[in-house]
Amino acid sequence: MLSWITAALGGPAQSPSEPPPGTRATGIAENDGSGAVALGDRTVAAGAGGAAIQGNVYGNVAITNVPRAEPDAERDLRVAYLSRVREQCGTLSLAGIDPAAASQRDAESRLRLDAVYTALLTRTPRERAEERDSEVQHRRPDHDEPPLSALEQLDRHPKLVLQGDPGSGKSTFVNFVALCLAGEALGDERTNLRHLTAPLPDGDRDEDQTSQSWSHGALLPVPVVLRDFAATGLPRDGVATAHHLWAFIEATLKAACQAECVDWLRHELRERGGLLLLDGLDEVPEAERRRKQVKQAVEDFVKSFGKCRVLVTSRTYAYQNQGWRLRGFSEAALASFSDGQIRRFVANWYAHAVDSGRLKQEDAAGRAELLKQAIFNRPALYELAQRPLLLTLMASLHAWHGGSLPNKREALYAETADLLLNRWEQRLIQREADGRIQLIQPSLAEYLKVERTQVRGVLESLAFEAHRAQPELTGTADIAEDALAGHLLRLSANPDVNPRLLVDYLRDRAGVLYPRGVGVYTFPHRSFQEYLAACYLTDDDYPDKMADLARADPDRWREVALLAGAKAARGSASTLWLLVEALCWREPDDSVAAIAEVWGAQIAAQAIVETADLSRLSPANQTKLARVRRWLVKLLRDERLPATERALAGDNLAVLGDPRFDAEHWHLPAEPLFGFIEIPAGPFLMGSDRRHDAEADDDECPQHEVNLPGYYLTRWPVTVAQFAAFVEESGFQSKDPDCLKGVANHPVVWVSWHDALAYCRWLNEELRKHARERLVAEKPLSESECRFWQGLAEGSLGINLPSEAEWEKGARGTDGRIYPWGNDPNPNRANYDETGLNGTSAVGCFPGGVSPYECEDLSGNVWEWTRSLWGEDLDKPTFAYSYDSSDGREDLQAPDNVRRVLRGGAFLGDAGLARCAARFHFNPDGRSGVIGFRVVVSPLVFSDR
Repeated sequence: MLSWITAALGGPAQSPSEPPPGTRATGIAENDGSGAVALGDRTVAAGAGGAAIQGNVYGNVAITNVPRAEPDAERDLRVAYLSRVREQCGTLSLAGIDPAAASQRDAESRLRLDAVYTALLTRTPRERAEERDSEVQHRRPDHDEPPLSALEQLDRHPKLVLQGDPGSGKSTFVNFVALCLAGEALGDERTNLRHLTAPLPDGDRDEDQTSQSWSHGALLPVPVVLRDFAATGLPRDGVATAHHLWAFIEATLKAACQAECVDWLRHELRERGGLLLLDGLDEVPEAERRRKQVKQAVEDFVKSFGKCRVLVTSRTYAYQNQGWRLRGFSEAALASFSDGQIRRFVANWYAHAVDSGRLKQEDAAGRAELLKQAIFNRPALYELAQRPLLLTLMASLHAWHGGSLPNKREALYAETADLLLNRWEQRLIQREADGRIQLIQPSLAEYLKVERTQVRGVLESLAFEAHRAQPELTGTADIAEDALAGHLLRLSANPDVNPRLLVDYLRDRAGVLYPRGVGVYTFPHRSFQEYLAACYLTDDDYPDKMADLARADPDRWREVALLAGAKAARGSASTLWLLVEALCWREPDDSVAAIAEVWGAQIAAQAIVETADLSRLSPANQTKLARVRRWLVKLLRDERLPATERALAGDNLAVLGDPRFDAEHWHLPAEPLFGFIEIPAGPFLMGSDRRHDAEADDDECPQHEVNLPGYYLTRWPVTVAQFAAFVEESGFQSKDPDCLKGVANHPVVWVSWHDALAYCRWLNEELRKHARERLVAEKPLSESECRFWQGLAEGSLGINLPSEAEWEKGARGTDGRIYPWGNDPNPNRANYDETGLNGTSAVGCFPGGVSPYECEDLSGNVWEWTRSLWGEDLDKPTFAYSYDSSDGREDLQAPDNVRRVLRGGAFLGDAGLARCAARFHFNPDGRSGVIGFRVVVSPLVFSDR
């Protein structure tokens, strides 16, 4: 048979192999007599005794790329449905975003999504299969290996929840995916899979050269806005099912005059699958019943349409903290814009300005370059530009004002709100053929016969009332048309105002408010709602009312308070400190603080970090700042706060000055022993008890007893500030300057084993000198302090990297527990992947993870270098887990091809890697964004000196 097909094709037979991707086997052609056999939709049959086959031959199978034959009626339904998806998802309204669009109508105020879309990255590092050390090769997002893109995450996971902050691009991604899938199926040359998988922006160049991966072809897209589903599609009571979600999709199609598509779409999704795009999981009513119903409907729909891939979007904070998690779904979080993404967006934006006729080519190129320079040369602007929404506002303002940009978030909102209000102030005019100008509609202020500031006051009041009454804590509030018109009518000084005409005016001219539906308005984005509410509160019993609201309900009012403080400070810097005082007026003590006081201190710290000029403080404000610092230290230890909030408190401390550290003594902990904790001599259980530790791997061994002399281990890993003090005083030059770019009170990373050892040698000499001073000082020392300082002064104790046995005993104590706190993983007690921080955290913000000896951060955060050797073999260690300090494993002079042991896990590792018994290894000259170290004082001094 094979030779017969070969002869028919006139070429050598191919050996059997897998058909190429994207092709489909259609059968085998054979004819022993007269007649013909034709395969494929457009094959041509040969004459008697022969055969004609369309496509390529692989083994004994004929392959064709021709699509499956589809009846005309079915094809028409597909085209009609996809055309509507393409139209629905293919444009973005500029109203509320682009200042220039505030004066334009409908089609003019929209832009092609494909014209400005910039591919989004997630926070998940790209894995390199060829690297055995993938766990520690956490590369910088803007270097050789960028993180996975949102599309690549969608390609990998059949059920994915994509999380992101407000304005991070979640909804835009949903629309772009739907647009390109629909365009591919329709044969659109502009929006298709090639556009969807375009190479990612690169940090140093305009783009990488590798296309994003997408292996699922032109899936049938089904976009659904979950807020709309929750509003109209859920049952009044009881359980929500797949039926309710499908009924909503069906009703949407019927409302668009596509009732005939309903049965076809359901059959397609059941039999062939598709991509269900569910946008805004958290943007539903806050009541527990409604949330539960939405989850029920989504999870049941997934089971009913098992061939469909599913993407769900949600705000990160809502999904992590409000019980939203969906069973069986993978998770990914959108990253901030990288340098390459910022550059590409700016270029796309100004290219769109040329295409729309708003700028000439030569002007657009120059302005784009000026905006890039402004962003990358001004740290405040650069920070804002990493959020897609704010970058869009910046680009709009830059184009609108010819290069003038505010560098504060509050100022950006202020200018944008003013520009949007211009729509309400502009007259609608028409130029006649003879040149005369005809007034079609006066400005709103003219119509009401009031000042423009009065109109703005109405909007601020409405924003405050809507924000206060909004059931959900995300998204924008609905403002009833009656309430909006009623406020304006009461304001009006024009007795001839017609309420019906006023409603028509609002519907036609909405700028800072736009219609969400019949009789309902909303703000373009929650940020504007929060900003206008902040404006209202700066004029209404400020700062006390603002502080009371924020302390009582921080999830609702925190952002408003931050914007209110920044707005007030533009008038007078002292007003910010009035808000700080109102938020945080009492000194912390040893008692358990009321939760309102905790939130007051947290928000006060954020307000200072975002707005205050710390270089110019009066004595009174310095007192307030010191109080906030002390509160932040207390917040780090308050486990009522989620890990994200404690981490934020730690980051704010780094900016405001962390009083836990002694700046005069190399930023070591401000404790009698500089943070060294005594670990008493004696035995402990090392290794894994596999009867209780399900995560134990083959490199580990059963628990065995190891006896160690007494030593001292540091409470926390070495911080960026401590390593910077070493570099400054010693003149040491690390091969990776990025080790000094981290947050001051975070663990230092991007340091090699040799860098860590150099720090130990330097600190050993400095503390030996300091020990002599301590021993002769007038201040009395405890017995423990005397032993510590005497040992350092005489050289019987020395500073080194810990052996892995010293590290493990300090982490787990003597009872063989699995984690420093016990035997069960807990993401609130350590910074690993499930914690969701996606980066290092300030040392000391996981008090529940303290070891039996009160050492912290031993699980998660960063892998830590030890002085112990692993061996040269990546798969099997030369030095087994069964510990023997005399077998040469502590040799500091071993060559660099012998790897060193790492302990502790890291923020991107799972709970199994955060166990006390987990081991890893790395080249001693290597560096990574997840590797740091801590030090030990022990009788084992340097063997190479």
